[in-house]
This record gives sequence, C-alpha cells and structure tokens, in this order.
Amino acid sequence: MADLRVNIAGVELKNPVIPASGAFGFGREYEKLYPLSKLGGIATKGTTLNKKDGNPPPRIAETPNGMLNSVGLQNPGIEHFIQEELPHLKSCDTVVIANIAGATEEDCVEIARRLEPTDVDMIELNISCPNVKQGGAAFGVHCQSAAHITAAVRRATKKPLMVKLSPNVTNITEIARAVEAEGADAVSLINTLLGMRIDLKTRRPVLKNNVGGMSGPAVFPIAVRMVWQVANAVQIPVVGMGGISAWNDAVEMMMAGAAAVQIGAAIFQDPFAPLKVIDGLNRYCDENGIERISELTGTVKPW
Repeated sequence: MADLRVNIAGVELKNPVIPASGAFGFGREYEKLYPLSKLGGIATKGTTLNKKDGNPPPRIAETPNGMLNSVGLQNPGIEHFIQEELPHLKSCDTVVIANIAGATEEDCVEIARRLEPTDVDMIELNISCPNVKQGGAAFGVHCQSAAHITAAVRRATKKPLMVKLSPNVTNITEIARAVEAEGADAVSLINTLLGMRIDLKTRRPVLKNNVGGMSGPAVFPIAVRMVWQVANAVQIPVVGMGGISAWNDAVEMMMAGAAAVQIGAAIFQDPFAPLKVIDGLNRYCDENGIERISELTGTVKPW
C-alpha cells in the first residue's frame, strides 16, 4: 500500500481526502455508516459567532450535473460547536478543520479568538460571505478586503489558517497571493459558483433567495483550472475542491497542484464517496508505482 499521508501547513493527515464544509455537517450522521477515522480530516459546517437559522426554503435545487444551494450558513453557533461538537469530533481520530464565517470582520476575529484555546487542528476561513459593512460584497472578491480579513484573523490565532477562496472573481491568483502575504498558511478552492435557475411555470427562481451557489461535476473543469493557476502563484499548500466525484477526479486535482482534496456535493449522492476516493487513490498509486501520494501534487505537464 502507498503512503497516503499528506501535510497541510504542518498538520499531518492520514490521507488527502476531506469532506467539504457544509456537505458533512459535524459528521454525526455519517459515523453511523463508517468510522470517521478513515477520513483524512473533516471540514466542519460553516460556523458563525451566533446561531443562524439560514435562508427560507426552497434553498436547494438540482441542476444538470450539479446542484444549487442557498442554505445560508444554518448552524448552531461557535459556543455550541466548542462545547458540544468539537469534543466528539476530537474523539474520532481524524483532523478537525473548523470552517468559520461572519458578516463582519469583527465576527470572524472573535470566532478565531474563541477557537484559539481549543484543540481544533486548523481553521478554514470562508471569505465568500458578504461583508455587511462594505455594501454586502463578499470579503473574497477584492484583494484588499481578502487581505484585510486574513490579517485580522491571523492576529487572533496561532493555529494553522487556511483561507477558502471564492471563484466569483476576475483573477483568483491575485486573491490567493493577497491572503498568502497576510499570513494564510494554506488556501482551499473553489467555493461554489454563483448560479440561478427559473421555474417555467411560476416564472420565479427555483430558490427563494433567487441565486445560490452551484456545485457538482459541472464545475470540476473550472475548479481544476483555478487550482492549477493558484498552485503556480503561491508557495503555500493548496487544497482543491469543486466537483470531485471519484478517485480519478482527485488524482487530476492533485496533479493540477492540490496537496489534498475536499469532496462536497458527491456525498449527497453517495455518502461513501470519500471512502471510495481513498481506496481509488491507493489503487492508483499501487498500479503506477507511486510510493507516496504527495508525489502526485503538481505533476501536470502543460503543453
């Protein structure tokens, strides 16, 4: 068997497969199906400072080769996570990546401050959230705002900090460089692409929020392109996600430059998808004489 261990910002994962934030909750439902210890890590449900009920339904809709969602970060808040979810997750023998989000910079800083004394392994900062103090534009769509919030959260914690990048930008490499310069230890990408569908009978959008984030196999080529671009623009590790459905997608993403991968929408179709990807990666390495999975990262040969 190949050595599937990877290292992200000083944190060792037993394999490079991580269920993405929002697709796996806090893992409780899935551990009824298999031990969470089989996973490289878990990116937890996006957590805000206070409890959020999320957006009104309908807030999830199928699309060809994908799905739209505008769940709206429904979550129980950071104190519930620290008191109720984190102790259980830490007993599961896997890396815990706390995904955090906020409507203001101050919220994100406070969440990071509260996580600092905990045994969370890594923080994943979601900068796709709207900055309510700056007209509602997401933190991650401009270099200045992305850099500013990264620097603020960096000052609040010494934990490894991974910044989750939005694809809804003109040049994602500029955003990646900006957060790297302000102390990000890693970046993860891509978050969902903004999309919309319309019901022909009602002439209303299929989502109550009108628009939502698109994920699933249809976005995979875009994700591979962006991961490749970012991996060639920064010196910090890149965690790739966006439409990964099978082991061969994970291999492709790692060849593009990802040190590890996250799996999201595929889990809704097949809750065993992460385990199948892990098994497939191991077989691929064995069949191709690859001793360590980390040898795959960035091995694409552009024309």
